[in-house]
This record gives sequence, C-alpha cells and structure tokens, in this order.
Amino acid sequence: MNKILDKINMIGIVPVVVLNNAEDAVPLAKALLEGGLPCAEVTFRTAAAEESIKKIKEAYPEMFVGAGTVLTTEQVDRAISAGAEFIVTPGINPSVVKYCVDKCIPIVPGIATPSEIEIALSFGLDVVKFFPAEGSGGLSMIKDLAGPYTTMKFIPTGGINEKNIGTYLAYDKIVACGGSFMVKKELVAAKDFDKIKELTKEAVQLVLGFELKHVGINCENDEEADSVASSFDNLFGFKKRIDPTSIFAGGFIEAMKGPGLGKKGHIAIGTNNVSRAMNYLESKGIHFNMDSAKMVNGKITVIYLEEEIGGFAVHLTQK
Repeated sequence: MNKILDKINMIGIVPVVVLNNAEDAVPLAKALLEGGLPCAEVTFRTAAAEESIKKIKEAYPEMFVGAGTVLTTEQVDRAISAGAEFIVTPGINPSVVKYCVDKCIPIVPGIATPSEIEIALSFGLDVVKFFPAEGSGGLSMIKDLAGPYTTMKFIPTGGINEKNIGTYLAYDKIVACGGSFMVKKELVAAKDFDKIKELTKEAVQLVLGFELKHVGINCENDEEADSVASSFDNLFGFKKRIDPTSIFAGGFIEAMKGPGLGKKGHIAIGTNNVSRAMNYLESKGIHFNMDSAKMVNGKITVIYLEEEIGGFAVHLTQK
C-alpha cells in the first residue's frame, strides 16, 4: 500500500461526504477532526465537491481528503488540483485507473467480482473498494474473494453502519471501511455539526473498542502475589490462575510476583487494533514506551504509554 492508504488503514474509517454547499466543508471537516477522524472522501456527485475539497485542505492541511465517485480523467485532474490526495471510483474504469497509475495518483477502484479484482491486479493495485458492500454479499463475499486473491485488501463501502463496522474491521484483509452514518445528509443540511462530531466520536470508539481488561497490582514477591490473588478468590470467587510473572484472580486482577511498571501497578486497556489505537492517541499528544512493545507476527499486541495515570502505568493490549 502507498503512504496515503497506510494512513487510512491507521484511521480505520473513511467518512463518505456529500456536500451540496461548499460553505459547509470547513465546519464539517472541523467536526470530523475534533471527533477523531482526520479523513474524508468528498464525492463528486455534486457541483460543490471541487470547491469543498479546496476549502478543507486550505483550512486543515492535516486532513486526508480524497475524491469519491470519480468517473472521468477530467474529474481526476480537477480533484487533484483542488487538493485531493486519493481517488475513489464506484466501479473499475480501466482508462481512469491507468490515468491515475501512470501519474502515481493513489486510486481505490470499486469492485464486486473476481474479474474486476483481476483488472485491478493487472494495474498493480493491492487495495480495492468493495461496493456496494452489503448489497454484494457483505463480509462473507469479501472473504470468498480474498481466498484466491491473497494479496488483495479491501475498503468495503455501502451499507456500513455502527452495527456492522466492527465485524468488518475485525477481518485482517480490511484496510478501512467507508461510511456515511456519522455524516448523514440531513445533519449536514441542518448544519448540525455538533451532532456530527458526537457521532464521529462514537464511530471512533466503535473502531477502537477501548475497554478495561485488568488491573495489575505490584507485589514484592511470589508469596505476596499469591496472598493478594487468594483474597479476591476467597471474597468474591475470582478463581486464581498462576502465570510465570503474575497470578490472576478471575482475569480482572493481576497480582505481580515482583515490582513492575507503575508506582502502584498497571492498568490494561483492551483495543480492537493496537496500531490504530496508538495512531489515535498519538494525535492527542500521547507518547509510548517503544521498549515495552510486544510483537506477534510483526504486529504490536502490547505497549505501554510513557506517562503514568494516578500512579498506574497504562498499557494497550490486543483483544
């Protein structure tokens, strides 16, 4: 994947935006950014698309802005001139794809069949839009397509909502999901950007899935760790599980067999995707202790934040 698509992968959602009035572009972008989504696909379905892209990039250069529903090479030129960083098409038009590939413009063409994937592969592409996602068989169809085309990854769009986005993103062949449920047309028309910001925050939380996994208590030795875990077992029925470096009580309490990170102990926060969670938290100024990272198959599964909270070290852990 190119750098732009790598960044989209780290975000997980591409808000699909339809703007009839370019004056709504900047406040909409502000709502997305403050909600935690520094990305948007502005569709070329309206006359305001080109100007909207230009206004967003001028106001917020950090936004990853793409042009969607692009049908012609002339629209490609207009979109890129306005500041678009990637092109998305509803289908796979070889002339448009070739034009973008020849000019090194990132393009994500729409596909729904094996034959269309093979066209994309012939142009050297490794990411396609699966559209319309729900109407074309959903995640089950994507998995069927991914079977023979092992190098291809997908951005499903069409019918993606707050109820199914988590299921899609759990599949490792999904780069991100395109969706409009946080930028509904009626909200844009009503200029209800506060609601869009609220829905964007909810969408981000759905993608990241933050939840408390366990609390670690620093003990001096094995005996103290066993005593702490036994107390929770005796009082609340949290059965003990002995691990090499700690003793768990019910999966919620971890008694460390020796002093670990954190003055008082540590708190483990589960997430659907550690790398996406890191990207999100780094945008909020959070730094990570890279020496603490644990890797599985080349992916970070555990990592600590640099700063403690209330005397506790905090680490992300892959669900």
